[in-house]
Amino acid sequence: MSKEQRARIDAMMRQPRPEGPRSVEELRTGFAALMAQMSVPDTIRTTQTTLGDRPALHVEPNDTPRAGTILYFHGGGFVFGSPETALSLTGHLVARTGFQSYSLDYRLAPEHPFPAALDDTLSAYRNLLDSGTDPSTIAFAGDSAGGGLTITTCLAARDAELPLPAAVVAFSPGLDATRTGESMHTKEGIDPIFTRAALERTGAMYLAGADPHQPLLSPAVLADLTGFPPLLIQAGTNEILLDDSTRLATRARAAGVDVILDITADVPHVFQSFAGILDEADEALDRAALFLSQRIRPERAAHTSAR
Repeated sequence: MSKEQRARIDAMMRQPRPEGPRSVEELRTGFAALMAQMSVPDTIRTTQTTLGDRPALHVEPNDTPRAGTILYFHGGGFVFGSPETALSLTGHLVARTGFQSYSLDYRLAPEHPFPAALDDTLSAYRNLLDSGTDPSTIAFAGDSAGGGLTITTCLAARDAELPLPAAVVAFSPGLDATRTGESMHTKEGIDPIFTRAALERTGAMYLAGADPHQPLLSPAVLADLTGFPPLLIQAGTNEILLDDSTRLATRARAAGVDVILDITADVPHVFQSFAGILDEADEALDRAALFLSQRIRPERAAHTSAR
């Protein structure tokens, strides 16, 4: 690990920002500009497509892909972000695993508040299943708000009596719309990206008056995770959402779920985006790729179906 690398990224994320709350359009433009600076592997190709009646970015390795699909949900507080802003993450996962990925352009708040994003992610998963994709060859992955959607989409799929995917990878997931985690207080100021006020502002846009005290909005404190697939949850110690991850892992263990809680010291929210410039980012992505490769085993699925 590199203290110098971590210090540089912390300083970059603390650059002065305009005074006062920014408009939704400013938030979207600023986030897109930031994420455009992240590295994307040159060993992938992308194609625009649709999934569940929503636009999606199909990301594939340049070589023949392995049999496996990562359904990816981007971050951005349910208000900003896109498959393009998450391309550093999907691209590195695809490059490391050899699997294909569909990165979904789900609807955003405030134009489309809860449960629009969740409806879109569930529809996309249903589309994959209806197309004949074996659920044992599918993994959900996502970051921040999208990391939260990996969990709530599993809940919604289970409620709809759909088969669940083979695995879930959540990078710095947002899992508690009640904002009751201790890290919301203990990490304020240490987190170079978020303040509680900023999260509450975008959160209110997504909630649009909905009660946050429900499993589909606050799974870290309210969800029954019984029957969930194996989970890999990665987060950094320098983020106010840290306790969203730790509390979900505790609930998962209590429900008998195979869960890995992977916490990296002195790194910020979704630090995996800094692949190529932060050693810890590359190492975390390597661990995520190994986790996915161990759990998406098409040959095992084929053997089971032939019995």
